[in-house]
Amino acid sequence: MIDVLLGLQWGDEGKGKIVDYLADNYDIIARFQGGPNAGHTLYVNGNKVVLHTIPSGVFRPHCLNLIGNGVVIDPVTLKGELEKIMPMCPDLLSRLFVAQRAHLILPTHRALDAASEAAKGVDKIGSTLKGIGPAYMDKTGRNGLRVGDILSPDFKAKYDKLAAKHKQMLKQYDNTVEWEQWEAPFFEAIEGLRKLQIVNGEYWLDNHLKNGKKVLAEGAQGSMLDIDFGTYPFVTSSNTIAAGVCSGLGVAPSRVGEVYGITKAYCTRVGSGPFPTELFDATGDELRKAGSEFGATTGRPRRCGWIDLVALRYTVMLSGVTKLIITKADILDEFNPIKAAVAYNVDGVETDELPYGLSDATALVPVYKAFQAWDTPISGVTNFDELPQTFKDYCNFVEEYLGTKIAFISNGTGRDQLIAVS
Repeated sequence: MIDVLLGLQWGDEGKGKIVDYLADNYDIIARFQGGPNAGHTLYVNGNKVVLHTIPSGVFRPHCLNLIGNGVVIDPVTLKGELEKIMPMCPDLLSRLFVAQRAHLILPTHRALDAASEAAKGVDKIGSTLKGIGPAYMDKTGRNGLRVGDILSPDFKAKYDKLAAKHKQMLKQYDNTVEWEQWEAPFFEAIEGLRKLQIVNGEYWLDNHLKNGKKVLAEGAQGSMLDIDFGTYPFVTSSNTIAAGVCSGLGVAPSRVGEVYGITKAYCTRVGSGPFPTELFDATGDELRKAGSEFGATTGRPRRCGWIDLVALRYTVMLSGVTKLIITKADILDEFNPIKAAVAYNVDGVETDELPYGLSDATALVPVYKAFQAWDTPISGVTNFDELPQTFKDYCNFVEEYLGTKIAFISNGTGRDQLIAVS
C-alpha cells in the first residue's frame, strides 16, 4: 500500500517535519506534485533545512526518494538543493530517483510567470514567480519538455522550439524580463540532471510495492490551493489533494492506504486570495510573531488568523483523511481565548459548507466558537495524558466536528516534539 501525507490548509502546515518523522516507518518517500514553490522545513541536528524539490525522507539513510512525474522540476533549483544537502547526506545520489515523465521548468517559463503576474496589477494571484504555472500550462497544452527528453540527442532542438514559442508570447507584455541570463545556468544544471537516476517512475514504484516496500507519498502546498477544489483562481497549478497521488505517481486508487492530513492549530496564507478567518489586528500580529510565520520559499510574511474548521472539514472530506495531525499547537499557549470558525454567515445566511464563490463573497463573516486557554504550556509535554484538560477538550471538539481522529500533535520544531494520540 501507499500512504499519503498532505496539507489541509493553504500550505506551510509543517509537512516536512512530519514526513521526516514518519519516514522511519517507510522504505520510499515520493513527491507527487508541485514544484520549487514548495518549502518543506526540517531541523536536522539543530540546523534548519528547507527542501524545495527533493522529498523529505532524504535524511533517513534507509529511505529511497522519488521525484514523481506530477512534479515540475527547475534543474537550477534542484542543482542548488543537491549542493547544499550533499555534505549532510554523502550517499544522497544513490537514494534519489527522478521520474522520466516529470516536466521541466525552462528559463522562459520563469519569464512568462513574471511578465504575466506583473501585467495583472492589482489582480495578482500571488505567484512565487518560479515558472510553475506556465510549465503546467505547457504540460496540459502538450508542448512541455520532460526529464526523459534530456536523454534525447535532439534535446537542444526541442528546447529551442519551445523557447521560441515563449518568446512570441512574451511580446504581448509591456514589461521586459531579461531571461537570457538564465540559460547558461539552466544547461549546466541539465548536465547534472542527466547524471541522476532517471527512472520510469510508475514501473519503478509498482515493482517496489509488489516487493512489499512501504511508500509514503508527500504532497506540496495545501488542499485549499488545489487547482480544482481550492479558492480558485488563487490556487496552484496542480492537484494537491489525495487524488493527485494517482496521477502524480502513476498508482491505482486501490493502492492508497492511510491519508495523513496536516493542519496548523491556526491558519496562515501567503499571497493573495480569500482568507475568511484572517486577523488584521494585534492578535494576528502576535500569531505571526509567535509562529515565525514567514514563507520558507519566498520569505514573505504570512497572513494569519484563527483555525477555519469549515474549510478544514471540506479538505478532510475531499481527501478522505484517516489520520489528522495538528502542528504548532504550542503557539496558542499564550492566547486567551482561542477561537475556531465553525460556520460562515454569507449575506445573512449561515452555512457550514464552503461556498462556491468564496473568492467573490464580500459579505462573508466567520461564526466563531471560543475555547478556554490551556492553563499550562504544552511545548514540554511528551505524551497525551500529560496535556491539560482544556487542550484535550479542544481536541475532542475538533475531532467531532471534522469526523476524523487526531493521530499526532506537534508542540515544537524538534523531531522529538510530536505527541502520539492514543
